[in-house]
Parts: sequence; C-alpha cells; structure tokens
Amino acid sequence: MFKNYLLKKMLRTQGVPEAQIDMFINMMEKNPELFKKIAEEVQAKMKGGMSQTDAGMQVMKKYELELKKLV
Repeated sequence: MFKNYLLKKMLRTQGVPEAQIDMFINMMEKNPELFKKIAEEVQAKMKGGMSQTDAGMQVMKKYELELKKLV
C-alpha cells in the first residue's frame, strides 16, 4: 500500500496522467513477478552499456503479449 503511494507520487511528479498511473499500478498488482523480471532485465542491459530508454523499450517489446493480457 505504501509502496503504491510512493509510486503514484513519483509518477505524478513526472507528469503521468492519473488514469495511466492507476492502470499501471493495477497491472503491477495483477502480476508483480512479471514487473520484477522486467526491471531485472532492464538493469542488466543498462549495466551492459545500453541507455535506460533503449533497454526499457527492448525488454517491454519482449513481454508485450504478457503486458497486453494485464490491461
């Protein structure tokens, strides 16, 4: 609960619309292991020299079907 509050606050400060914040948090609550796996893979790619944006896009594409199921 507190973790969700912090995440919402961080996303708001970055200008993410409220509807998207709620959708994102609901997706994370449905499958937290998927998001943990995504974060770990993004971190590994960043350690390999890839930018955060590129790493995120590449990993998100990999899990696109799973993410669509959560929406």
